[in-house]
Amino acid sequence: MSDQQDRRQPAAVGDDVPASHRFWDALAGGTDHRPADLRAAAEVERLFPELVAGARATRPFQARVVRHLVEAGVRQFIDLGTGLPSAGNTHRLAQDLAPDARIVSVDIDPRLIRHVSALMPSSSEGAADYVAADIRDVDAVLDRAAATLDLARPVAVLAMSMLGHLPPGTAPGVVRRYTAALAPGSHLAVCDSWAGAPGVTEASDAYNATGAMPYHLFASLDELADTAAGLTILDPGVVPVDHWRPDTPAPAPGPGVGQFGLLAVKD
Repeated sequence: MSDQQDRRQPAAVGDDVPASHRFWDALAGGTDHRPADLRAAAEVERLFPELVAGARATRPFQARVVRHLVEAGVRQFIDLGTGLPSAGNTHRLAQDLAPDARIVSVDIDPRLIRHVSALMPSSSEGAADYVAADIRDVDAVLDRAAATLDLARPVAVLAMSMLGHLPPGTAPGVVRRYTAALAPGSHLAVCDSWAGAPGVTEASDAYNATGAMPYHLFASLDELADTAAGLTILDPGVVPVDHWRPDTPAPAPGPGVGQFGLLAVKD
């Protein structure tokens, strides 16, 4: 494994190279990004324009997933790679629907964690904690989460468009360490990109050439599904995110799909 493949995010991400959370904000048409993020987003869009639609479909997918989880009685969440504090953030989605929800948000960038924690206090009925950690430090993350969550009860783990920051081929194993430690009735939600769409590899290479924390595509949809090995993947399976239980009918997917997603449950 190369040093680049195992490279971890700096202690705090500066403004001169793209940061994952700001890059996704730029792709999705947000305003909380820097020129470096905007330049990277423009180049990625040129090479793989479908990723823009995928980025913009990810938050609605996340909202539908959280709504399903709350309706299923889930009140505990671990949000891996939490991202910026938008209206589609897991914390806000969950506590808007269930004020007693308890959320642990994890990100490797301590500056982002400070920013999010300042802007998103918990509801009085629920609880929230913000953890600056590498998600590969599973034991440390779960130890910290146990101060806020009851890990003997079901927990939903969400990993939205962030597992590509792990070294190639390692994401399924990391995710399975989380789900193995959780109670029956726990859920896993994942969405990410894979290498089969035309232009996506070139776009990924262009992003990685900026000096940002490298992003590695899933080699196949089978590898993406393998994050849920040992769980039951709920209908409709591993699908483009805008086709996962859409509120209105989604158009037929073209040859390039920016993001695929799944929701699974631990029996």
